[in-house]
Amino acid sequence: MAATTTVTVPHMGGIKVGYRLSSPSGSIDQTKPTVVLINSMCTTVSLFNEQFSSEELTSAVNLLAIEPLGHGSTFALERESFTYWDTAEMVLQVMDALGVQKAFAVGTSQGGWMVVRMALLAPDRIMGLLPLGTSMDSESAYARTKGTWDPAPVLSPFLEKWESVAPTPDFVVDEQWRGMVTALGFGATPKPELLRFWDETLKQVYVGDEGRKKVRMALTNLLERDGLLLRLRHVKCPVYWLQGEQDPVFGSTLPAEHIKLFTNAPEATLTLVPEGGHFLNATSPREVEEALLRMVRKYSA
Repeated sequence: MAATTTVTVPHMGGIKVGYRLSSPSGSIDQTKPTVVLINSMCTTVSLFNEQFSSEELTSAVNLLAIEPLGHGSTFALERESFTYWDTAEMVLQVMDALGVQKAFAVGTSQGGWMVVRMALLAPDRIMGLLPLGTSMDSESAYARTKGTWDPAPVLSPFLEKWESVAPTPDFVVDEQWRGMVTALGFGATPKPELLRFWDETLKQVYVGDEGRKKVRMALTNLLERDGLLLRLRHVKCPVYWLQGEQDPVFGSTLPAEHIKLFTNAPEATLTLVPEGGHFLNATSPREVEEALLRMVRKYSA
């Protein structure tokens, strides 16, 4: 489901941001490092249920999952249009509001694009990055030559379908769209209860006129995002990139090229996870947890 806790930050004239915090007290434990978690396309903070259920992880760090613009309980109060840079700025302001000066950042799929933008905007605040199942390029023709997907032919018709001048109070996001999110993200044989959970979650988040606008702009961002290849040299923190060997969206060839572009990071490694799917923190939670704890223990001192 979507986040049940929100905080309002000033970016874009005001954004109400959905977030989830692992601390039982509902506030940041300043004695522990904090890890910011950014979810993938059309999911919510619930994507990180496995991480929040891990006693080893939650005893070592504060987990702060934040829903991007166009997702979950997050919505802009005044502006309809936004980019991934806006989400990155928004997340940094959520950190301000919750008293988090510095953090490690984990981003799944589109979340990977966002956390790298955070490190570029605030290099003194992001202590380390774990991009999961992602790419640093735009949806470029070159990426197609490396085996990545071509989303435009499949997804652009939804963008046209979701355009409307008149209000759409009866809108519910399409069943075909809901099925694509789970099929691409959770692998070939997800449990039926997982499929039911995410089907219901998407129907609850993307409903009515506001829901239509949110999913339309989220898709616009995905199709028209800017690449970061020339900016990766400016990332100054360690990067532990994990990619599933079974990732149907970005594969493993392109990430192997992109990790080499983090030339000023103290460490920049790519780990290919056997049997790992696209939403890697969900399909391979143990491998992600081990990498995260390894980074935190090495770089939080």
